[in-house]
Amino acid sequence: MRVAPVGGTAVQDHVALAEIELCGELIIAASAAREERLSLEDIDEVLRVAEERETTPGR
Repeated sequence: MRVAPVGGTAVQDHVALAEIELCGELIIAASAAREERLSLEDIDEVLRVAEERETTPGR
C-alpha cells in the first residue's frame, strides 16, 4: 500500500477522480428524478454510455 508523503505533496489518481465525478453526477440525477429510482436508460444517459460506445474503436 502506498501512502502520500507528509508535507503537502498531492497524489492524484485520475481514474478515481473520474469515478467520483460520475458518482456525483448520478447522485444529482437521482435527486432530481421524478420517479423513485433512475431507470437503466436514465443511468446510461447520465454516464454517457452511448457516447462512449460511439467513440470506442472495435465495438
